[in-house]
Amino acid sequence: MTVKPAAAPRPSRARARARARSTSIAAFVVLAALVPTTASASGTQEVEAELPYVCALPSGQLPATVRVAAEFPARAEVGEAFTPSGVTTTVELPEEAVADLAGRGAAEVRAATRLDVGVAQNAATARAAWRGGAEPVALPESGPLTLVTRGDVPSVAGRGDGDLTFSAGSLAIDLTLAAADGTATGTATADSGSGSGSGSGSLTVDCTLAEDAPGQGLLATVPVGTGTGAPSGSASPTGPAGTSGAPDDGQPDGRGDRQPERQSERSPKVLEDTPGTAPDRDDVPPCRYDEQHPPTDVSLNAYVTGYANVKKLKGAAYLPPSCVLIEQGVPVPGPPDPNYLIFDTVSYANFHYQERRQTPPFEATFLSFDFAPVKATMVLEQTDTMRIDSRMKMSMTDFSTTTDTYVRAPLVLHVLDLEVNGTPLEVGSECRTETSLVSEDPDPANFPGDHLVLYGRGELLIGQPATGYLLLSGGVLAGEATIPAFTGCGTDGEDLDRLLTASVSGPGNLIKQVQGQTCAIAAPVFPSPTNEGQCTEDLQPYEIPVAEH
Repeated sequence: MTVKPAAAPRPSRARARARARSTSIAAFVVLAALVPTTASASGTQEVEAELPYVCALPSGQLPATVRVAAEFPARAEVGEAFTPSGVTTTVELPEEAVADLAGRGAAEVRAATRLDVGVAQNAATARAAWRGGAEPVALPESGPLTLVTRGDVPSVAGRGDGDLTFSAGSLAIDLTLAAADGTATGTATADSGSGSGSGSGSLTVDCTLAEDAPGQGLLATVPVGTGTGAPSGSASPTGPAGTSGAPDDGQPDGRGDRQPERQSERSPKVLEDTPGTAPDRDDVPPCRYDEQHPPTDVSLNAYVTGYANVKKLKGAAYLPPSCVLIEQGVPVPGPPDPNYLIFDTVSYANFHYQERRQTPPFEATFLSFDFAPVKATMVLEQTDTMRIDSRMKMSMTDFSTTTDTYVRAPLVLHVLDLEVNGTPLEVGSECRTETSLVSEDPDPANFPGDHLVLYGRGELLIGQPATGYLLLSGGVLAGEATIPAFTGCGTDGEDLDRLLTASVSGPGNLIKQVQGQTCAIAAPVFPSPTNEGQCTEDLQPYEIPVAEH
């Protein structure tokens, strides 16, 4: 019996709209603003490696367990850049480490990790730095301390045919220590030879891969080009023995002497400078005071840049350099403390772009579902003035100072344009989050309402350069935010709010911002043979900062 196929029905207007909605869903993931280069749709491999480490703590060398989880492409083409996604580093420190931290007055810790990852292809090697951050966690009453950090990592491209291997190397754990009342501890300078402290309330724990680590720390293998090697999280590296995350400089790494790095034009390319290189001045918006915004004796200006994660989509948005105009406050005496001289300063700031309190529009391109190119244009808009609270504590014994700074910024995310495969998707002129990005404020009684909170700590030892974040010299600020629901998205009766909200909105989105050196308008410092420049001749910030993962 022969069955004659039925004629294909004409799509109804409702079905056409449903198809448009499906296309819309594909577009919404663009709000993750992922790195523009993405691996081909060749499948992914999930990797979770458990590795033994030895960490230098005040009580001595202690064993630790480190688990690294990430997703890699199953295969890549020659020259094709890809970015490991969903990178999570879990560090389990033994009970002795908990006792070390508790002995310094800590009740909770905030961790940031820096994992050196060696990238090798055939006989060529390169190095990548995988960084992660976490919210504060309380010290356990007993048992080990588990720290889980997440962050973005550089893109990598193989330069020829052959397996591309990723191997874990040395690990540094930066710990910020806090007492039960949330204040920084004052006894966190590590003993000599047992970890390195960076001043009051902080401790850096250096860890090395144990000699018996499986596969010498191998994390993943990605076949590149016409090679036939199968992807695996446990295969042996194709590079020389000893290839790991630290640079091959001929120095010992605790597991035998390294061989000098073999430089080659076909070495794996680690794209840490994209977009992590300071752009040319012609490519950033002007940052100067004008007739509508005349400076005062305490006026500062600076550029800021950074990344913002979108947890749901395992991606990060690159925030290009933006101008901030700052009015620095006057220090006033803080609460009395017999061990410290304390001063509090409140400053205020606004983004400044074409007479608006917003960032410049920034674009992101993404391959939705690995095949549909999608591009979005977005801005961050202020709904009120940003407040900057700084507390400086000077030790009465060694005159070292620490400065804790909290930036409270009411910012909404405004989506200006979306394109799917070159076709505009109408989101309307009012597509934005319902409220500001929201962080958990450490002082909610005095700072109610919805706003983003970023934190930074600066330290200054006598006779040494300042480290960390200070309002005048800049540095890194970090925090975590909830992305609210979206509203006002769609045109011609098409309500896109729910789809945007389901795809993007939610908690746990890490933000890392880098502020450059400020220019003090009333007392500008111009570049000279004896001074680093702080201001250009027309009183713009001399430094254009580089975003950090």
